[in-house]
Amino acid sequence: MSGVQQSGLRKNAIGVAGIVFFVVAAAAPLTVVVGSVPLAITMGGGVGIPSLFLIAGLLYLLFAVGYCAMSRHIGNAGAFYTFVTRGLNPLCGAGSAFMALLAYNAVQFALYGGFGYFLSDALKSHWGIEIPWFALVAGTICVVHFCGSRDIDFSGKLLAALLIGETAIVLAIDIAIILSNGNGNGFTAAPFSPSQVLSPGLGIGLIFAICAFLGFEATAIFSEEARDPVRTIPRATYVAVSGIMLFYAFSAWAIIQAYGVEGAMEMATRDPGNLWLKICSELLGSGASALMNILVLTSMFAAILSFHNSITRYLFAMGREQLLWSGLARTHGVHRSPYIAGRVQSIAAMLCMGAFAGFGQDPYLIIYSWMAALSTIGMIAVQVLACLAVIGFFWKDARGTSLWQRLIAPAASAVCLTVFLALVIDNLTLMSGSESWVVRSFPYLVLITGIAGVACAMYLKRAHPAKYQAMGLALAGAAE
Repeated sequence: MSGVQQSGLRKNAIGVAGIVFFVVAAAAPLTVVVGSVPLAITMGGGVGIPSLFLIAGLLYLLFAVGYCAMSRHIGNAGAFYTFVTRGLNPLCGAGSAFMALLAYNAVQFALYGGFGYFLSDALKSHWGIEIPWFALVAGTICVVHFCGSRDIDFSGKLLAALLIGETAIVLAIDIAIILSNGNGNGFTAAPFSPSQVLSPGLGIGLIFAICAFLGFEATAIFSEEARDPVRTIPRATYVAVSGIMLFYAFSAWAIIQAYGVEGAMEMATRDPGNLWLKICSELLGSGASALMNILVLTSMFAAILSFHNSITRYLFAMGREQLLWSGLARTHGVHRSPYIAGRVQSIAAMLCMGAFAGFGQDPYLIIYSWMAALSTIGMIAVQVLACLAVIGFFWKDARGTSLWQRLIAPAASAVCLTVFLALVIDNLTLMSGSESWVVRSFPYLVLITGIAGVACAMYLKRAHPAKYQAMGLALAGAAE
């Protein structure tokens, strides 16, 4: 039955908790805490980083006001594509879809590179086994493809187990720090003081904080498979953003207490990779430290699987509306998953990662760092378009929403996100760790990708005007 085409994705397959696990897993909380917090302390916000996580979280809660208001009227796996198509026009919608695909694929490639690098290093360090990073990545792509081709509930349960593990180890350290009176250093409110928050590295620190939330917007991607999507998607979005915000802010505050203000700055600068592992070993023992190393890898795997599911549903939605090959819209005969889109995505990942390996690119310094920077530009750009789409969608018909929901909140978040996008572009070389012309071309690559999407929509308008007019209307009545 695997080749039988079904009418669509499985209905009523996932609830609030399942969607939250998907989007929080995409944020890779343990990877952010262990990898990004030390860098943010050193390069950006200093010990004010807990406050910057709160600021970034509040911004995305502001974004969620209009996003969730519009999601109540749209139930489509195309998410941003459908939002922008319905709120602005099909040309902008197609452009946003292509940019979103670029961003999601870039972050997945980044995670594959980081996963391959750290797994290869761990096997060599602990067991003396030398396996090339690409061989490990190739095997991981196959495992991710298998998981993604199953029923959506399968991935949801797997992600739940992995996410519980990675958050539990961090919370265990946080609690141990509190019970030990800040590892003997006492407690300080310095991370929330204006002098620390408004430090010279404020802009860079905010970039790190904003990047830590990328992926949360995928809640709407699962609207076709959600139970009672009109209520489920908004609830999942608010729960995910609030949970991520509080987890990051509290954990960053706790690790600073463990070292003290000066000690945290010194340790993050001298040995950022062991900022958390050192405290974990001291307070919880060497076994917990070894477990944490393993959970960093499972955190990356969970994020990869989450983004795989998001990408395949974008491809499914675009195939259904014939912006791309219509075969992408086929669903599995048993699992009702977008299995053809999954095959295409997995093959693309294998080819791209193989190309990186073939040209001898470093999996961490090049693939992880560069692709993370590219994905950040693309995703923030699409988020800005989504804010404008909310305003456009409710402009002529408020549909019972308040002025706050349909105009003030989305307009304010659009302005803030545009400022952050400018900050990211201005600090690309710092984010990526490279002065390469390739890195400097990323903003243009995102723009060209968007133009390619517009060109596809223009072709559809000319060749199949009826299909062009129907863009973004698949399942339009599902939530309205």
